[in-house]
Amino acid sequence: MKYLNLGCGATFHEDWTNIDFVSSSEHVRAYNLLEGIPFGDNEVDVVYHSHVLEHFPKSKAVDFIRECHRVLNPGGIIRVAIPDLEIIAMNYIKYLNESIEGVEGAEQKYNWSMLELFDQVVRSKTGGEMIDYIKDVSNKNDAFLIERNGQEVKRIMEMFRGNTAKKQGASFSLSSRLKGLPKRIKRKLIAILLGKDDIAYQIGKFRLEGEIHQWMYDRHSLKKILEDAGFKNVEVKNKFESNIPDWKKYNLDGKDGVLRKPDSLFMEALK
Repeated sequence: MKYLNLGCGATFHEDWTNIDFVSSSEHVRAYNLLEGIPFGDNEVDVVYHSHVLEHFPKSKAVDFIRECHRVLNPGGIIRVAIPDLEIIAMNYIKYLNESIEGVEGAEQKYNWSMLELFDQVVRSKTGGEMIDYIKDVSNKNDAFLIERNGQEVKRIMEMFRGNTAKKQGASFSLSSRLKGLPKRIKRKLIAILLGKDDIAYQIGKFRLEGEIHQWMYDRHSLKKILEDAGFKNVEVKNKFESNIPDWKKYNLDGKDGVLRKPDSLFMEALK
């Protein structure tokens, strides 16, 4: 069986063929997925990608799903995980109303729901306003953040709060500064050449680098894209439920009953 994990980042399994735009491991192949999937027709049994589709421009997302269909064997399975726009929108309405009614704690949940809805789409710097919110312990909203974003937000909390952040700052050695020197020189030269247009250049450059969300999906729109690409038997899956053989042992969506990205919508379909 040939299993394909696309846009895997640092979450992969050695038994799979793992591909991402940039390799994070010897087990991850670097390839620009905007140019397609580097396999022939009917070559793989499973295609999986998690929180990848929303980073493609809407028109390119359709092409990407068609590529997934092309490389799958007849009867092959696709599994897609994305941020669930429906739940984000429902949270926004819920906590908007509760904030207006003065329900305790609702205002902070409303603020985070607004960030989930917009920040990852409109941001012009790495991490956007979300990272500032997570860093700020005065928000007193950690339980809700972990409920919504799981291990990912816990990792950011550990990285940027308290002693951990200080230790990381201290470990930024002279050698690491020297390694980044050519990049900093290039950055200054570009700023000098562009003058006041440098801000527009930096924002444009950031927004083309892949961090932002180019579109959002729910169970209706994702199903339509899958069906338009030729997939059949499209269905929503609950957390660790899957038609992929031995799915749980790969720990790609989570481990020991703990989801990696609790804000996800999971859908599967067959070729």
